[in-house]
Amino acid sequence: MEDIPSTENSVRGHPESLKNSTLETGASLIQNFEPPKRLCAHLNAFHTYASEPGRHVEANHYCAHLNDDVRQCILYDSDKANARLIGVEYMIKPHLYETLDEEERNLWHSHVFEVKSGMLIMPAPKGVPDAVWEIAENKEMEEVVVLYGKVFHLWQTDRGDQLPLGQPQLMQSFTAKDQFDFERVVGERDQRFGVDSKHKAKVREHIEVPKLHPDADSCWDGKGLGHD
Repeated sequence: MEDIPSTENSVRGHPESLKNSTLETGASLIQNFEPPKRLCAHLNAFHTYASEPGRHVEANHYCAHLNDDVRQCILYDSDKANARLIGVEYMIKPHLYETLDEEERNLWHSHVFEVKSGMLIMPAPKGVPDAVWEIAENKEMEEVVVLYGKVFHLWQTDRGDQLPLGQPQLMQSFTAKDQFDFERVVGERDQRFGVDSKHKAKVREHIEVPKLHPDADSCWDGKGLGHD
């Protein structure tokens, strides 16, 4: 990914970039940014295309609690300042999921495999001891494991698109290691973030597996409604 242009380069060759930077800085001082200020968790995992199970994209989730039963997350392709916004995810508790009709339920996925396999992580802030952060991360995983998620990606970065082209893509989650090259893909992510998903799986063994509704994770049984 390209570096963000410096102010010096913007002055010489990209005055529009300098103008935008100035406007953004000024706006942040005087405008109301209350919604993004509520973001309280950064999660990282992989989504798969409902229309093409196995094809996957790494997603950094920046999430907020809308209320006790609903979370809403903005998805980016990295955790860097110049990351591309690639989609959105909503997470709801089981009692809400069970009120949906069958067609709607087929659009949602579980988080059990993501949590129990160690694939879903909450990257630690710099300077926080691993043991301390592990407690906080496990507490988050205990909450997420029961939630159902609905995801649409707007930007197919995995095929090299330079803009968010085409229709939004319904995404779902993986439910087993043999559905993609888990060891390689997750291992590469682990190395970048300095984590060990195998260790995370071990310390999450105490997390109880909830009973899942059979209509969730529908892309693996052919019922998912993918988009071309």
